[in-house]
Amino acid sequence: MLLSIENLDVSFRNEEGEVTRAAIDVSLTLDRGEVLGIVGESGSGKSSVSMSVARLLPSPPAFWPKGRILFDGVDTLTMSLAELRAIRGRRIGVVFQDPMGSLSPLHRIGDQLVETVLLHERMTRSAARAMALEWLGKVGIPDPAARAIAYPHELSGGMQQRVMIAMALMLEPDLLIADEPTTALDVTIQAQVLRLMKALHRANSAVLLITHDLGVVSQMATRLAVMKDGRVIETADDPAAFFANPQHPYSRALIGEARRMELE
Repeated sequence: MLLSIENLDVSFRNEEGEVTRAAIDVSLTLDRGEVLGIVGESGSGKSSVSMSVARLLPSPPAFWPKGRILFDGVDTLTMSLAELRAIRGRRIGVVFQDPMGSLSPLHRIGDQLVETVLLHERMTRSAARAMALEWLGKVGIPDPAARAIAYPHELSGGMQQRVMIAMALMLEPDLLIADEPTTALDVTIQAQVLRLMKALHRANSAVLLITHDLGVVSQMATRLAVMKDGRVIETADDPAAFFANPQHPYSRALIGEARRMELE
């Protein structure tokens, strides 16, 4: 099993010492070749769980009072920062919800991709740059050489998200965490990004897909989990069967609302 989340609690402590429980007793598994979609409304705890996998939540205020996150058999919650840095980017790639907030506004696109490669691979800067340009082309960015010298604010939201996907996938990670990867995109660009992620997903890697959009899940996921108020309330090994016959009332309400919005 590539990823095993076992009885995980994720909490946040504010300056007054008050504790908010974002995720409660969450257990999920994900193996190579699978796409696990975690769905739920805002505040359900799905992003807190996914960002905990590589300990990307700022700590403090975040802490994990209970549970384990086993990535390839090793608990990431007990890893040193050096160990975490070694797997972030290299073995665990992340596509964040807001690419503009994740890309450095002070550095050119190409330089950011090159530095990502050089951080984990022993190669010359020219070889890393060639790799960066190749991946900009793979994610469908026209004229990669020209885009590589642009700054993030000079690209559209869809282009920025494509850069994030290239950065997350270029080192061929074992696990891709995609946290609301299409939220800021219009419908046309969203469809293009989903097709791209599906095409570039390798059979021996896994994807943890976090979204509130059931349409995205229906296109991408091979398995899914529904979260509400920090808890997993339903899982399904067959997404088609889930959409046809959800078991939990909250799941039925989510699907009903999604279908209502499609008709408007």
